[in-house]
Amino acid sequence: MASASLQFFGFILALFGVFGDIAATLLPNWKVNADVGSNIITAITQMQGLWMDCTWYSTGMFSCTLKYSILSLPVYIQAARTTMVLSCILSAFGICITTVGMKCTKLGGDTDSKNHACFAGGVCFILAGIFGLVPTSWYTREIISNFLDQTIPESSKHEPGGAVYTGFISAGFLLIAGVIFCSSCFKRQQGAWIYPPKQHHFPSTEQESNSGYNLKDYV
Repeated sequence: MASASLQFFGFILALFGVFGDIAATLLPNWKVNADVGSNIITAITQMQGLWMDCTWYSTGMFSCTLKYSILSLPVYIQAARTTMVLSCILSAFGICITTVGMKCTKLGGDTDSKNHACFAGGVCFILAGIFGLVPTSWYTREIISNFLDQTIPESSKHEPGGAVYTGFISAGFLLIAGVIFCSSCFKRQQGAWIYPPKQHHFPSTEQESNSGYNLKDYV
């Protein structure tokens, strides 16, 4: 019962991780530049994401521009696009597989099949967490290195946006969920290896037949 509750908790964490992963992939605020100008129509906030660049104006207008060219983008943005999409796909597969393998569901067949499905879903969550953690770390490193570079003007420096923090938290949720599912599947199997089932030794039929004799038979 405790293992089923732990799996359900891991499944909730995985759901939050999947939704956060998708949101971080689509949000345009991976890095933010706050630049207050003297003119009222000057852009005050510029945001750059994986797929588009957006700008907030002081008049309340909001405009976005899609990044159509892939080869013209920096390497870390191209890598972030690929790994975040893979993270979303793997986490979605993990949700489908663990739904079958969870002990609180009636899908998946016998116990061994459900354990294998649960372990496969946990591996998908762990891989999705790794694929989500690598681009956010690399992207943050590029932002910090450019921010500390003295040769770059102040107007061209950026700070990490909300999408980066969302990606970090989602990757952590997916990693924790993957560890929970993998450990819950191996716990029972490891117990079976350490403590094998006891073999009951029954007395032989000859002893039973001898014990059935009574002294009255010899009188």
